[in-house]
Amino acid sequence: MSDQRFDKEFYDLKDWQLAAYCAAVSERMFPNFALFARLMEFGDVSKMRQILDAVWDHLNNTGAKMNFEVQLDKVEENMPDLDDFDMYGASPALDAVVALFSTLNTVIAADASEVVAVANMSRESVAGFIELNADDQISDDELVKFINTHDLMLQEDDFQADILEIIQDDLPRRDALQELRELAHNDGYSNLGISDSE
Repeated sequence: MSDQRFDKEFYDLKDWQLAAYCAAVSERMFPNFALFARLMEFGDVSKMRQILDAVWDHLNNTGAKMNFEVQLDKVEENMPDLDDFDMYGASPALDAVVALFSTLNTVIAADASEVVAVANMSRESVAGFIELNADDQISDDELVKFINTHDLMLQEDDFQADILEIIQDDLPRRDALQELRELAHNDGYSNLGISDSE
């Protein structure tokens, strides 16, 4: 499901832009983990939230210190094992935590290929959710068209295009990050249109 238009652009980005891209995608996927964790009484949502907030702080150069290498293990502990849960929600929850893990890796050592993987994983997460709700009688071609023209996928593609635009704009970094974070928060709704607000 990779979108080739974007892939080459990632390799022109600065380290902070790569990390910001990952952080934004993680932020938008976060409610998928938060809702799953609350419903299944799994993991530590507040710790994951704290780590993601620390990434934003780090990008903003607020002087807040967190050892991101140490946090990798904590993030890994919050990855649901899909063999343990026979429910669909475990999959987007896992994707959200993997995205956060990749975000930390990108903060530690920026790697455009890791960012491309996160971008594609978010699209695949959306595609899987749309497919789950598709008519199982339609052909493969019709399914691909259904996925690619679905509102959620169009929103996902717009969102990722907007991230690139914001971080490549000539805005001061702090302003760009603020705009990015607000965009990614998406009023608390995830890339799947899921919210964890009770």
